Amino acid sequence: MTDKDIIVSGGGVAGLTAAALFGSHGFSVLLCDPAPPVTEGEAEGADLRTTAFLQPARALLEDAGLWNRLSDHAAPLQIMRIVDAGGETPEPRVVRDFDAADISSGPFGWNLPNWLLRREMVARLEELPNVEFRPGTGTSTLLTREREALVGLSDGTRLRSRLVIAADGRNSPMREAAGIGVRTTRYGQKALAFAVTHPIPHDNVSTEIHRSGGPFTLVPLPDRDGMPCSAIVWMEDGPEALRLSKLSKEEFEAAMMERSCGLFGPLTLVTRRTVWPIITQVADHMAGQRIALIAEAAHVVPPIGAQGLNMSLGDLRVLRDLAVADPEGLGNAAMLDAFEKRRHTEVRLRAMGIDALNRASQLSLQPLRDLRAAGLSALYGSAPVRRMLMQMGLGARGEPAS
Repeated sequence: MTDKDIIVSGGGVAGLTAAALFGSHGFSVLLCDPAPPVTEGEAEGADLRTTAFLQPARALLEDAGLWNRLSDHAAPLQIMRIVDAGGETPEPRVVRDFDAADISSGPFGWNLPNWLLRREMVARLEELPNVEFRPGTGTSTLLTREREALVGLSDGTRLRSRLVIAADGRNSPMREAAGIGVRTTRYGQKALAFAVTHPIPHDNVSTEIHRSGGPFTLVPLPDRDGMPCSAIVWMEDGPEALRLSKLSKEEFEAAMMERSCGLFGPLTLVTRRTVWPIITQVADHMAGQRIALIAEAAHVVPPIGAQGLNMSLGDLRVLRDLAVADPEGLGNAAMLDAFEKRRHTEVRLRAMGIDALNRASQLSLQPLRDLRAAGLSALYGSAPVRRMLMQMGLGARGEPAS
């Protein structure tokens, strides 16, 4: 039976980051995922969503040996712009900017395509002799004891480890094997993800447009074919999202132009469209005997405010600090109790806040949309409130961002 310090279940962006992070600190790591990572944007099954790494993520990515691989591909996010376009006609009526310069010398964060993240992260793992990656092999069984965890893999092998990190998605097999439940909220929403080019530069501004059904968010990407380029997440009620996904390219571009209020000129679709359901889901616990839950195994939130993966990196930051402080205690009850106490309450509070924002963004009745616009103007029009919200968004409330 093979011994590892850590077994990471799930080879998405969070799982790859976990393997690189703990491997960089000298722990022996096995990373498993039943599906090989798709590392080319044009390949079938490529994840066309993007991830905005907020400012605190950079230090963690540097610690994992990843930032130098990612920085040249990253589009900086200097301003986050909130637009309410919920009037009778689709045009901006309230616009509020959050400028990173108000609280920091650097940008809010950086945006990268998920398929490219996988490519660079897999390359980093190949540099680490103490990290083994088994794409095409998943985790299937878990038996924990006070001193170790026994993990069965889909290829029939069994391994022993001191800590299991479940990063295996919202339907996490390791979470289920550990007997940890979840609470799920469904909104009847779906999100379309794709990329566009446009004639008006984005100027490193991330723009979130609210009308009904959910936000229409444009996040800067590096130029494509000499044109400004943005990733879009378009949230809508489920039937409408499915209808939009089936429109012809020309019809879809016309619908995008209307929904974007023409802020960037005509939008040209340059990738295929992908659709996925929107939920909020929080695990009843984020730790059990010899297991820690991170990322979507622990929490799923709507894609608002770039909180999803950055919450996951918060999980990893705490796990790393606890493991490095006491390497001999890796995975023991004291470590995992501390992880639970430091993360679970914060995760639940953030999930509640994002849930409230998402429900407000769904409003379709005109009087309620008018109330949302008035609230947006009053709330975000206050400089102290803006500053507090920016710091909270960066995970830096009460301390200066650096």
